[in-house]
Amino acid sequence: MAGAGARSGRSAAGPLAVALGAVASAGVLLFVDPSEPGSWLPRCPFHALTGLNCPGCGGTRMAHALLHGDLAAAFGFNALLLVVGLPLLAWLWVRWLRAARRGERTPQVPRAVVVPALVVAVGWTVVRNLAGW
Repeated sequence: MAGAGARSGRSAAGPLAVALGAVASAGVLLFVDPSEPGSWLPRCPFHALTGLNCPGCGGTRMAHALLHGDLAAAFGFNALLLVVGLPLLAWLWVRWLRAARRGERTPQVPRAVVVPALVVAVGWTVVRNLAGW
């Protein structure tokens, strides 16, 4: 019985490492404003190459605004990522952690989630790149 618990604790290393990375990234964003000229945070490579916004463009600025309590600005930087993306990522991470703690395989993302998420992401990309948006 004790061996199973130790095994479960070790298997949760992946999800816990991702959580630690998220906390460290949030710590950086508390002190570094990605909107400021000359910020050392990287720009979106898709935007740099094409001049178009990808579904994640504005995500770093959104996270910075959210961490500073500015929900309106966060929504303006990337509404889809704020309203749909973060809850979806949290749900997927919790499923991963739960499976890891139980010693189970990493759960696959259900097709019923993947297909609509891709359709919404593509639609969001098109809409946010329309003139006047």
